[in-house]
Amino acid sequence: MTLWSVVRSEWIKFRSVRSTVIGVVVTLFLTLGLGALVTILTRVHWNMVGPLQRATFDPVATSLVGILFAQFAVGVIGSLFVTSEFSTGSIRTTLTAVPKRYELALGKLIVLVVSMFVVGEVASFATFSMGQAIFSGVVPTASLSNSSVLRAVFFAGLYLTLLSVLAFSLGLLLRQSAACISVFVSVLLIIPIISLVLHTSWQNDMQRFSHSEMGHAMISTANVPHDFGATGSLIVLVLYVVVLFAVGVSVFTRRDT
Repeated sequence: MTLWSVVRSEWIKFRSVRSTVIGVVVTLFLTLGLGALVTILTRVHWNMVGPLQRATFDPVATSLVGILFAQFAVGVIGSLFVTSEFSTGSIRTTLTAVPKRYELALGKLIVLVVSMFVVGEVASFATFSMGQAIFSGVVPTASLSNSSVLRAVFFAGLYLTLLSVLAFSLGLLLRQSAACISVFVSVLLIIPIISLVLHTSWQNDMQRFSHSEMGHAMISTANVPHDFGATGSLIVLVLYVVVLFAVGVSVFTRRDT
């Protein structure tokens, strides 16, 4: 088995499983649907927005707000890509065909990254274009000819891709779908909520390292206070993913199924 053979077989698995199809549909629905809802409400109530809010208004981040909800859907896709085989026992058949576990993990990673990158970028650019069309004539709009706008929209797709790999890496570690999804949701949602009860200085330091806050910084055209900035957030998130994937592969190659 070559790496290309592994990639082809994993691609067949990935696209033929019902959970993947449902996950992609939900990702697109949340991104486009919530993006449309928020932008329509913003347009309808624009006359009631004060001068300060208008001065700091970000039409890009507003139209991409659905990304922050779609992150849970891509997490499910990434986790089930590996945990479903453990739950059904089919991982034994897979390992019989591909005895080199690191090669299997790498093949799955390539399929997941390419697939979710395409889905993430399509969703991001589509919801941005739709949002600006809704804003047109009433609310200030943004154009992709602006480098910061193009960066924000492109980073939105990268954010979804990286989160799917993060969930996939958790799947290699935990092997159970429920445990993996629970941890993933806790990292994205519960930890930032817990940080709200801390002292303000600790709260700012803790939140800048949270995945959801980094996602917010990545899809914004302006710097978010107390955050790393768009590029800094991307680098930190990539480091999270690389370290967790390395640990996941190490554990996966050392233990029994």
